[in-house]
Amino acid sequence: MAKGTSAALILGLTLLLANALRAQQKPDDIPDAPSATRPIPPPPPPSPRPGADELPPPDTQPADGSGVTTGSKELPRSTPDLVYDKSATPPPMPPVRTVPAGSVPKDTETGQDVGYTISINPTFVLVPVTVKDSEGRLVGGLLPKDFTVLESGKPQTLKFFTSDPFALSAAVIFDTGMADVGLRKVQETLSALQGAFSQFDEVAIYTYSSTVGRVSDFTSVGNHLTAVLNEVRGFSGANNGPPVTSGPLGPQGPVINGIPIDQPVDPVSTPPKVARVLNDAILLAARDLSKRPRDRRKIIFIISDGREQGSTASYKDTLKVLLTQNITVYAMGVEGAAIPVYDRLQRIHLPKTRALMGYSDILPKYVSATGGGTVYGGLTRADIEQIYAAAIGDARNQYTLGYTPKAGIGGYRQIEVRVRRPEVKVYAKDGYYPLPSPR
Repeated sequence: MAKGTSAALILGLTLLLANALRAQQKPDDIPDAPSATRPIPPPPPPSPRPGADELPPPDTQPADGSGVTTGSKELPRSTPDLVYDKSATPPPMPPVRTVPAGSVPKDTETGQDVGYTISINPTFVLVPVTVKDSEGRLVGGLLPKDFTVLESGKPQTLKFFTSDPFALSAAVIFDTGMADVGLRKVQETLSALQGAFSQFDEVAIYTYSSTVGRVSDFTSVGNHLTAVLNEVRGFSGANNGPPVTSGPLGPQGPVINGIPIDQPVDPVSTPPKVARVLNDAILLAARDLSKRPRDRRKIIFIISDGREQGSTASYKDTLKVLLTQNITVYAMGVEGAAIPVYDRLQRIHLPKTRALMGYSDILPKYVSATGGGTVYGGLTRADIEQIYAAAIGDARNQYTLGYTPKAGIGGYRQIEVRVRRPEVKVYAKDGYYPLPSPR
């Protein structure tokens, strides 16, 4: 009996202890089983990193404008800097797929590939033409049927015609080797030169005497061109008269009764070597013009007495570049080149003395060969200012003819332009050099 009572007491105490432990266990420690009617709640947001700034409450927003307000809270303006992780591996590049042979679509009429063919047009010749009446005024209102273009004596079919004015790319060349009195006369008219161009033109400035200088690259007509022309106003020309090689003002020093003092041997005085590298100046300007857009009319306007001597480039090579790049030369002769009778005398040139003396006036050769008309002569300031407007106006308001010549071996090709109007003068280039075909 005693043994049975003890066992019952032990069992009862065990049950009471188990119930007490079960009552102390929290129900949240046991996760709920997934339910089909109640979705699993999302995980809680990550805790902020240590030291992160917390947003201030709405009633403590800064009033100094140092933050960006968004709703009732204000976000700080500063953002963390981006750090490039060098250890990160870039995503793999997708494979490059080429078009299989024979899969390019064909045009239904021509049978050519669509979208994958690069066609090269043959040489297209543009011929600027100036037409004037017997009094030197421009003749307008002509139509394509009034023009005939001959290449090597054979008529060509016009495929382009316009009388619309073109924007100009003009290279202006100043001769600083001519007499200073002539250069000063030109410098007084530079404002009229700038006024002859429009806001759509671009102008580059060059000078030459014994060397060539590029004063300014191509720039639009405006304040920069004004500053460049003001710089040209400060240039000086050559001294008037021949160089002094003897006499009291000569370089040999003082003499008494024709005998030099302290010099046992008579000095040999030679005049300084004179060079007027007009060919080199035109060639530099032509190379720069060749880089300008093809939708502009390219001209070189020379202000000089026409003297050429000592250039590295020859007239023939320079002219070839001009005709290849479709560049027209206009010129204003000053000093001797502006006198009508003396101008014709200067053009007389003996071939045997060309290497020694050069050309006395080479301007008409360039102007005539490139289709620029005649050389304008400026004797007075008023004449020079009128020449600027006339020359630039002629260059801008030309007829432009275009045709496609027959393919053939390269070389100089002579052309002739005829107009079906009586008593008119036609100015166009004598020929051209076709550009080599691209490969």
